[in-house]
Amino acid sequence: MTHLEKVTYRNFEEIIDLTIFESQYPFVADNEESLAEAYLAIASGEAYAYPFAIYDNETLVGFVMIGYNEAAIEENPPESCKDNYSLWRLMIDKNHQRKGFGREAVRLALEFVRTWPHGIAEFCETSYNPENEVARKLYASFGFVENGEKDDDEIVAVLKL
Repeated sequence: MTHLEKVTYRNFEEIIDLTIFESQYPFVADNEESLAEAYLAIASGEAYAYPFAIYDNETLVGFVMIGYNEAAIEENPPESCKDNYSLWRLMIDKNHQRKGFGREAVRLALEFVRTWPHGIAEFCETSYNPENEVARKLYASFGFVENGEKDDDEIVAVLKL
């Protein structure tokens, strides 16, 4: 059974050690950097981050991070991430890809967002490299729609909550 667990001292090194295929490096952020960004977002008091380990029963298969008000810590944020939730990071270890874990992680992340940990918001947004067709199709299957905004060189897509 796929489930999310908070990142803790017990599992953070394993999360850092997760790997992807070399061809995915342009599309997937480093987990160590993502955890540092989560800490900085939380420490700023202006944005919030919820990093989670993705497990299949007891096996670590990936990492997902949800954000709120990510715009408060970005230089030129897309309008859609102000006072909204973000599907900020998603990665599945290369040994566990193509088994449905990414889809299940997005479902669980959206389930968490809909608990409104920072209050009700209009959107959940995400962004991805324009060349990342896998991400585009995955997010579109959940109802994310590209809204014409850019986050640096990435395409922004939003899901009406």
